[in-house]
Parts: sequence; structure tokens; C-alpha cells
Amino acid sequence: MNSMALADTGPTCDVLVIGGGPAGSTAASLLAQKGHRVVLLEKAHHPRFHIGESLLPANLPLFEKMGIADQIKAIGMHKPGAEFVSMEHNRAQTVHFAEAWDKSMPHAYQVRRADFDNILFRHAASQGAEVHEGVKVTGVDFQAQGGAVVSARNNDGQDLRWQARFVVDASGRDTFLANRFKTKQRNPRHNSSAVYAHYEGAQRHGGADEGNISIFWFAHGWFWFIPLTNGTTSIGMVTWPYHMKTRARRSLQQFLDDNIATCPPLLERLKQARQVSDAEATGNFSYVSTCTHGDSYVMLGDAYAFIDPVFSSGVWLAMHSAVVGADTVDTCLREPHRAGAALKHFDRTMRHGPKAFSWFIYRVTNPIMRDFLMGPKNVLRVKEAILSVLAGDVFGKTPIWRSLLVFKTIYYVANIVQPRRAYLAWQRRRVNIRKVDDPSLYNA
Repeated sequence: MNSMALADTGPTCDVLVIGGGPAGSTAASLLAQKGHRVVLLEKAHHPRFHIGESLLPANLPLFEKMGIADQIKAIGMHKPGAEFVSMEHNRAQTVHFAEAWDKSMPHAYQVRRADFDNILFRHAASQGAEVHEGVKVTGVDFQAQGGAVVSARNNDGQDLRWQARFVVDASGRDTFLANRFKTKQRNPRHNSSAVYAHYEGAQRHGGADEGNISIFWFAHGWFWFIPLTNGTTSIGMVTWPYHMKTRARRSLQQFLDDNIATCPPLLERLKQARQVSDAEATGNFSYVSTCTHGDSYVMLGDAYAFIDPVFSSGVWLAMHSAVVGADTVDTCLREPHRAGAALKHFDRTMRHGPKAFSWFIYRVTNPIMRDFLMGPKNVLRVKEAILSVLAGDVFGKTPIWRSLLVFKTIYYVANIVQPRRAYLAWQRRRVNIRKVDDPSLYNA
């Protein structure tokens, strides 16, 4: 990019963070704790609505480390496990995180993201970050001598500018730098859309399993059922673009209602429910940037990549990327001679997370994989290893990888001995991931 003259570059900071979601707020908190001058810019005002309400057990140790565990517990719905509901098998299968390899993370939470993100954002301010809401970044000009000049505009139309030594892109699905550098690509192995709304009075399970997330498979994808506090339940349909195209002239609301009607187990649980938010939609649900970092910048969380949310990995991948990203930026600023090695480690970590989940995500609608999920066996600790992935335990030292290799081998063998079923599933998937470019499909 062209360099700007250093005159009139505004105030200086060590790190400027774009985006006040889980990744940006966490990175800002950790970098401020490390003694850096941090500016955090969020285009909206907290609290603001966001989907991605289901957390993973791996989040909890980080909440403790950050000192916000009690605040998250106060707003969260206790989530001990997940339920898979298959009409093909005519039954449900519940798995509990307490059965994972590492028994120290037996539960997670379901949260309203408006409250959750607000806690993280305010925490960043409490740790010393300079936070701004209603400020949208409009440009980043990287300097030949290092660092960048960041331009932004607030809600009043005032133009603002900062000189930063390092930029952290945590802009989420806006993918600010990936769009600017043209490094954002559709994920060629996955392509899905989502339609969602909130309900009150949905039928939940009793006892300890009340807060479990439920996944309902149907002919064109899957539904999520996420119990939240105060009786609200988040319902969403993740489906393929070709199916969105069948919406024709139906409203999003009618399209969501019509699809719920094709899933009797979900329809039954919504029989007494009342919808309390408008149906909304998002498309191009799965993408990746070809790079994770560059001179004077890193990309975190959804600003780098987003994968199908079936295993609720989004918030955890975002926050873990912030932990690794904060350490990386700290090294780059304090020990420039170690920057290359730190950025290589950051790149490996960023690519590892989505890869660990994606193998399962690409196959979760395959009927053979569905058989395994609906009847998990713990041969050679395979079930414990899979539950560890579902819990987000993919970055630590838990020795799950040999058992996961055993499971993958069993899966491939099952495909070989059921060739017709495997071929039809492969053929169906080719249809599912076809690209459909029509923004009007996601309008109300």
C-alpha cells in the first residue's frame, strides 16, 4: 500500500484492534495487561445482537484466567452436553462433556451474545485498553518503516486517525483486511447459509440437561436449538445455498416456518412456543483467508476464517486466536528478532483449529458419520477423543490424536464396505456445496 506522510496521523498507540467481538476484546484485554497502549474500535454499540450463542468447555479456563468467570456464569445457561436428533434413526443421542478425555471441563454455557460480548468489551476497558464504540474503520495504510495509519469514522461523521505500531484485525465476518488484500476465499469444501430467530416457551429437557444444545438433522441441513436464560431459545436452520434458492417468493419467516414443519421432533418442541424476534439470515457462511498475518498485522477469529457452526466452535476459536495473537504481537513489539518464529507459530495455530473441526464438519451430514454419532463406541477411547473435539480441547496436550486416527480409519472402512451409500452421500455433497450467488435470498 502507499505510505502516508506521518504528519496529521493522530494519536499513537502500540496496537490498534479492529472489532470489539470476542476475538478483539480478548486480544485488547491481554495486550493491555502486558503493558501495551491499546486502542479498540467497535463499529456498533454494545450490547448488540449476534448469533453464535453456544460456548464450549474449553472457554471456561480462559474465563478464569481473565477474571470474568463469575460474570459469564451469571448470564449463562449451564450446558453439560449436546443432543443429536435424527429422524432417520427415529431417536435422539445425548453426549456429555464429562465423558471427554479431560474430565476437568465437564460443562459450558449458552449465552446471549449481546450480554457476553458486552462483558468482554467492558473488561478490555477495565484492563486499560482505550475503547471506542460507534467507530468504523475505513482504511489502514501500512508504512514502509513499519506500523500503520488507521483511519476511521464515528457515528457523527467525524473522521479519526491513529498511528499504530501493530494492527489486529478482529473484524469478524466483515473480514476487513482479507477483503482489502483480496485474500478471502469461499471455502471450496463447504458452503452453507443460516436462517434464525428467538422463541419463548420452547419445550426443553428436564433436569441437568435443560441447557443442552440440540442438533436436529433434516433433509437439507440441520437445525440448532439453544436454550438461553429467561426462557428464550435460539432456533436456527443451517442449510445449503441450493435450498435457499427454493425459497422463491416466500418471506424468510415463511421459509423458516415451512422448513421447521418438515422436522417433526423440532416442531413438537416449538408447539407451545412464541417467536419473539424477526427471522434473519446470513449467507456465504464458510470462508478462509489465504494468509493469517503480514507485516505489522494479524487476523483473528472470523476475520481469518469461519466454518459451519454445527460444533459451536466459533467463539472458542476466536478467543483462543486472541490468546495466541496477543502473545505473538507482544513478541513482535518487544523482541523483533523473534518475530518471524512467533508469526510462524501463530500461523500454524490459526490453521490447526479450523482443520481439527472441519474434518467432522465436512462429514456431519453423511449418513455413515451420522450412524457413528448416533451410536458412539469408546473402542480405544474413540468416543472420549471425539467428545474432546466437541469440547474444544484441540490445542492442548490431551493425547486424543491417535484415537481420532483410529476413528477416521473406521469411518473410511465403513465407506468402503458400504460403497453405494458412500457414493450417494458423496454425490449429494457435490450438489450441496454448489455456489449460489443471489444476495436477495437472505433479505427478509
